Amino acid sequence: MDRVRGIIGCEEAYQQRIYGKGVGIAVLDSGVARHVDLRGRVVAFRDYVHGRTKPYDDNSHGTHIAGIVCGSGRKSMGRYMGVAPESHIIVCKVLNDKGDGHIDNVIQAIEWVVEHAREYGIRILNISVGAESKEGDKEELLLLEAVEYAWSRGLVVTAAAGNNGPGQETVTTPGISPKIITVGAFEENQKQEYSGRGPTPFCVMKPEILAPGTDIISCCNGSSYQRMSGTSMATPVVSAAIALLLEKNPDMTPKDVKYCLYKTAKDSGYSKSIQGWGLLNVSAMMKYK
Repeated sequence: MDRVRGIIGCEEAYQQRIYGKGVGIAVLDSGVARHVDLRGRVVAFRDYVHGRTKPYDDNSHGTHIAGIVCGSGRKSMGRYMGVAPESHIIVCKVLNDKGDGHIDNVIQAIEWVVEHAREYGIRILNISVGAESKEGDKEELLLLEAVEYAWSRGLVVTAAAGNNGPGQETVTTPGISPKIITVGAFEENQKQEYSGRGPTPFCVMKPEILAPGTDIISCCNGSSYQRMSGTSMATPVVSAAIALLLEKNPDMTPKDVKYCLYKTAKDSGYSKSIQGWGLLNVSAMMKYK
């Protein structure tokens, strides 16, 4: 994570003592484990798989996402600190122990997040899950309606582009939505293979932005760390960066945030069909007015 924070330029925010304080991020994933780095960061938990009331993660994917967002880095002496360590997370478990889930559970979770956004200070909805796009699929259309509803209600929605690349039209749902922010994975060696890319069925360029997603070390079950790769990992990097932006500029709307990312993104050297606007650039975001 120290490498990730360096690539996207977090130092500018940290020098201003901006760490995402007061910004809530809803994480829809496989849950969250009781990791020392996440102590005090989980303010609400909902289980749409087994109906349990206390936080847990029987897959570890969600815990990894949570650590990228707001891990304190306590166990690693700060090395694996998340991007926005003073933000807080609201976790909705929608994936089972195998990482599989049902679209209707995701939709229910989104509706709950919107309903309780004010209560928990939720400003961002992070969806590091996706399904292959199937034209005309009723469930897919309902999921797209749900994320766009959340966006219209003032939540910044980020979604993974999926790992079905490098072919065209490989962005997963709900990342194909024209409204929300879809995140692809940046690789320093520019040998980009797995990250999904557009255009979408709506003839929209996707993803909008890239963030580091390969060999990301973050929290896992058992109060340790593990290495994972995918656009699932890149998405919370963007969500956490947006938390930094919203701490500094709390009156920003989702549209304002999206425009800021567009104006500040750094050309990564990829074609527009791969990188969209470019690489996430927190340093420039902190200077944006």
